[in-house]
Amino acid sequence: MVGAQLRDTAQELAAVLWREHTVYRERSGGMVIRGEHVRRWISLAPAGGRDEILVRAGRILDGGTTAPARSEAVVPLSAGTGVLAATCRRLLADAAADAARPAPDRETAGRSGGSRKPRKSARRNGRGRHTGFGSWVILVCVAGVIALFAYSSAMHG
Repeated sequence: MVGAQLRDTAQELAAVLWREHTVYRERSGGMVIRGEHVRRWISLAPAGGRDEILVRAGRILDGGTTAPARSEAVVPLSAGTGVLAATCRRLLADAAADAARPAPDRETAGRSGGSRKPRKSARRNGRGRHTGFGSWVILVCVAGVIALFAYSSAMHG
């Protein structure tokens, strides 16, 4: 009974929140509403108490994977679609605000006080500080041109 009621509630809620949406059942029995155009998702799952649902909201990352839930709330299932939609909008706003905040710098996250300039990352394009193959080819070509110039200068005088 709860599964059918949860599915119906998810369909109604999806229509209220977004014109474009996908609703599907997740493995645990809850329902997920995905808004690809706003890059957000909402999950509705039975909560511990009877007639309560756990509402979670999060972001959809590049490639279509979902980020972990940023916020959650427990809402009575009998509260109605309007109350549920208001709760979802608040959770979605929280998720959007968390996404807009820059991630804390790893070096300064554990320290309090002192605002040292962050060091530049040693990783560029995922390679680190190592010289790539293309750079070695250029270095060998430049060395060859210098050697050729030195040889021709020595021969012709």
